[in-house]
Parts: sequence; C-alpha cells; structure tokens
Amino acid sequence: MKLRALFTLTLTLVLGVHLCLAGENWAGQYTDKKFLGGRAVFQLSIEQSGSAMQVSFDAVYNDGHGAAPEAEGPAKVSGNTLTFKFEDTFKNSGTGTITRAGDDIIVSLNPTHVADPRCLAFYGKNMRLKRVVKK
Repeated sequence: MKLRALFTLTLTLVLGVHLCLAGENWAGQYTDKKFLGGRAVFQLSIEQSGSAMQVSFDAVYNDGHGAAPEAEGPAKVSGNTLTFKFEDTFKNSGTGTITRAGDDIIVSLNPTHVADPRCLAFYGKNMRLKRVVKK
C-alpha cells in the first residue's frame, strides 16, 4: 500500500513539473490584423531553442503608405515577462516586454534610438496580439 501511494505521489510530482515546464514555452506567432484602428497589421514571432530566445516583428499600413519596419532581437525570460532588445530595418532600436494574457500576449515597445520617426506609430504600449492558430 505504501509503495503504491509513493508511486502515485511521484507520478503526480513528475507530471506537475512537466506541465509547469511546458507552460514556459513562449514560442509562437501573434498578430493584430486590425492594428491602429484597422489601418495596419502588426505581427510578432517568438522563437525558442532551449534557453535561447529571439523576438521578431513587422508592421505595415494596409494601404502600403509610410514605413514598414521589420525588427528582431534577443530575448530572455524574467519572471512572467519576456524582455527583449530590437533593431529595425530603419536603424531604430529599443527594448520591449511581453506578458501573457491567456492565449494572447501584451506587448510594449520602447524605442531608445530613433533614426526614422515614421516607424514610431507602430511602437506602442500594451498592444494585445492574438496567437495565430495554424490550421
């Protein structure tokens, strides 16, 4: 009886740890297809290989006007938040944070060096992006 209880407890702990570690996977693709009041699209991708992580994102106005920045940079987990640095194709750079909101994420971008201000419209705070579900 004691052996069975010990086995059940061990199995429960192993499964619990496995489920907790599985929740640490940040990898995925996220988007807001009605960004800036429906005038633009913002897409973000998180890639994870072991402890190495990278964030990349791009944004574009639906009618094609203005700048369409693409950016990427290294990321790291800090508690329940993913923090990252980025540089875009217009030589703007900055930092960002990502927090989970269910299946979605909340992204905040803080430009620290602005080389081309046309991109600043895309770099906001508390932007909610939905996970892209592959069919």
